This record gives sequence, structure tokens and C-alpha cells, in this order.
Amino acid sequence: MRVGIYGGTFSPVHNGHVAAAKAFMEQMWLDILYVIPTGVTPHKVMKGDANAKDRLEMCRLAFEGVDGVIVSDLEMRREGKSYTVDTLREMYDPAGRLFFLMGTDMLLTLDRWREPEEIFRLCYPVYIRREADAALDDRIVEKITEYHRRFGKMVPRIVSPAIELSSSDVREAVGNGLPIDGLVPPAVARYIEENHLYRNV
Repeated sequence: MRVGIYGGTFSPVHNGHVAAAKAFMEQMWLDILYVIPTGVTPHKVMKGDANAKDRLEMCRLAFEGVDGVIVSDLEMRREGKSYTVDTLREMYDPAGRLFFLMGTDMLLTLDRWREPEEIFRLCYPVYIRREADAALDDRIVEKITEYHRRFGKMVPRIVSPAIELSSSDVREAVGNGLPIDGLVPPAVARYIEENHLYRNV
């Protein structure tokens, strides 16, 4: 089995996330993709007024009907901060292959995460660029070369058109009373509206 993991705060999940997940599944030939919203993140302060239940439900709505995708509350059920290495340990199966999708910012800092050696042992990290900043090209090449030297694995890129959209863009639009059609899946837009999320961002 080729199993993928795509984690994040997803506050809210948006069309860039959905496009990245589909490209990940296709290009890594995944049998199953687990989308795992973060519980208590160790790296960033949660912004907005969507709680864990909201973020999980929005992910379920966004990926409903996408074959092979399972939205999991694994990290939300875990007490304390959510570390990627702990999730990988829970998901690891020596009989299969585990792939972990990162964005550019995560790729550039992966060596500073908890137990990076163990992360590389347990999975095959891959990355996708959601930005088109050519200034990052050299830093990305340097990091991938460093990781191959230190951990013995290359980090391939998922090739997909850059969608320069972030969750903070969506929160800001909602907070300013602007439409978010085209930024998030329609079911997620309805959920945000019906539950009055991100009004005070």
C-alpha cells in the first residue's frame, strides 16, 4: 500500500489544499491519502475562531466524494501538542510505503523539527510549491541536497501550478465581508457562513 499523509491547521481548508491533495495522490500513485487537521500545533499560533471540530468538519466537506481520501481526527484525539513524528509512528507500516506532503516553508525547516532523522526513516517526504517565488529556488535545492546527504533520501517535488492562496487570505476576506467564492469549496463556504466563522479576524 502507498499511503499519503497531508497535515495542516486547515483553518479553513481552501481550494489550494484540495488541488495539492489531488496532485499528491496522482503523482505519488497513492492508494489512500489521509488528510489530518492538526490538534495543538507546536509551531504556530492558531488564528481565527474555528475550533478543532469546525476545522475537521470543513475538511470532511472539502474532500467529500474525492476517491481515496480519508479525513482523520488522529491528531485531534492526541493529548498535548501534535508532532509530525508521532503521527508517522502511528501510521507507519513496514509492509507499505508512507509519503508525507509538505509546503515550501515546511521543507526549508524540516531539519529543525522534532526527530528529523526518525521522520526520514518512517516516510518519504515530498513537497509542493504553492508560491512562485524564484528567490527560493536556490534555498530549496540546497536543502534537498543537504537532506539527501544527512538522511539518505531525496525529496521529490509534486509538480502543480502555483496557487498563491493561504488560509489567512480566506479569513481576511471573510472578516472584511468579501465573497470567498472560488477560494474554498462551496460546501466549506456555506459552513463558514452558517457558523459565523472568521467574522472577527
